[in-house]
Amino acid sequence: MVDFALVAALLTLVLTAVLQLAVVLHVRATVVDCAAEGARFGALGDRTPADGAERTRQLVTAALSPAYARDVEARTTGVGGRRVVEVRVAAPLPVAGLLGVGDVLEVRGRGLVVGAAEDAG
Repeated sequence: MVDFALVAALLTLVLTAVLQLAVVLHVRATVVDCAAEGARFGALGDRTPADGAERTRQLVTAALSPAYARDVEARTTGVGGRRVVEVRVAAPLPVAGLLGVGDVLEVRGRGLVVGAAEDAG
């Protein structure tokens, strides 16, 4: 009986840790995808980086929670001689379910500027 209780407690702890790791990886992948989509949206010819940041906020809020969309920034930068819109998202790291601490999860998404905005620059 005692052996079963000790092993069951240990297995429960390991299972909980693995599930939380899966939640962390899911949140990171979701935020990366939202940042990339927002950057592509902001890089369109009739859009601005601010439009990309707002789109990213909308996507993150819809997919996760408004708490994950508090710190979103977008800017135009150069990579390899090309102009790109870069969206940066700093989100909490989920430690218990989706409850997170700090803005320790930082991801960036980039979109190549195309159309009228590129011709003007």
